[in-house]
Amino acid sequence: MGRFVLTGERIFLRLAVADDVPSILAFYRRNRWHLAPWEPVRPREFFTPAHWRRQVRTNRAEWRAGRSVRMFLFERERPGRVIGTVNFSNLVRGVFRACHLGYALDGASQGRGRMTEALELAIAHVFGELNFHRIMANYIPRNRRSARLLRRLGFRVEGRAKDYLLIAGRWEDHVLTSRVNRAWRRP
Repeated sequence: MGRFVLTGERIFLRLAVADDVPSILAFYRRNRWHLAPWEPVRPREFFTPAHWRRQVRTNRAEWRAGRSVRMFLFERERPGRVIGTVNFSNLVRGVFRACHLGYALDGASQGRGRMTEALELAIAHVFGELNFHRIMANYIPRNRRSARLLRRLGFRVEGRAKDYLLIAGRWEDHVLTSRVNRAWRRP
């Protein structure tokens, strides 16, 4: 299990390598306030090279073990610059065959279809190559961009969870959605 890349028309997704740490840090520093309303409070260490060197190693180990797929998003025209993340976590096999989807996009890249393209590629991989049956994605009700994106990608609302996650220092309700793989095949 060496290099893992998903390539689209305008973007590509891949697991990070150690050389990506400066670009990952630049992404998170550039978008610190843009992402803050939608993410947990980040400790100061989150914005350090040491943290991301460890995190890159952890992400690759989890991928090799089949526990997660944590990718960074790049534009093909600027291949060294991280513009987002796409993560599939809590990969459960057996009778469940499901996972959770999380994503983030650079504030300056919004509204240009980059995340739609990235998620279409990534979902196709998780449903096709990994043969998962369900992908779950949850969003804060006031996050209209995520609501529209997930609806456009075929996710269906399944409910609402009260005080679901500790986001930006407070417990936030979340809308629970999922998309089912209609082409799932028995292993």
